[in-house]
Amino acid sequence: MSQSDPTDNALAAIASILDQPPVIPRERERYAVEEVPATPPPLEAYASPEEPPPLEPSPSLAAPPPLEAPPPIEDTLPQEAHGYSKIGPGPMAAIRFKWTVREDGHDYYVDETIGEHSTPIAIGPMTRDAAIQLVDDREAEARRRFEQLKSEMTGRAAAANLVRRDSGEA
Repeated sequence: MSQSDPTDNALAAIASILDQPPVIPRERERYAVEEVPATPPPLEAYASPEEPPPLEPSPSLAAPPPLEAPPPIEDTLPQEAHGYSKIGPGPMAAIRFKWTVREDGHDYYVDETIGEHSTPIAIGPMTRDAAIQLVDDREAEARRRFEQLKSEMTGRAAAANLVRRDSGEA
């Protein structure tokens, strides 16, 4: 009977966890709707009260303008920075990063936490746009590093399986 290396078992377990699709929490919906009060068209003076106004198709009944695709969500900044947050990747909530923008007076701060119950580290003060950009940059960098680590671990597990097969172990 052969003994297997505990490191191989640990790497295989971690690789199996990382092979699962990431759980991406839903962010609160942001509506980019500009509220404009509806006003009726101006009344035009007529030549005589008995003469009816000429009938013209209203602009709303004419051919609708072609629909434009909305801009990608990632390219638009949110309407309000306070509360804007992103969560980093990872298989366990206890080690997952989270970045949240908060407003204090006219300054913005980014609270960075690791896990669900850790004390946040405040970064700032900065402008609204800088705070949002920092959150986006930190999340993108964390995702890149996570994918790199995941591919390294998967490659090591595959190499360990290859070595195991070559040595005749089952």
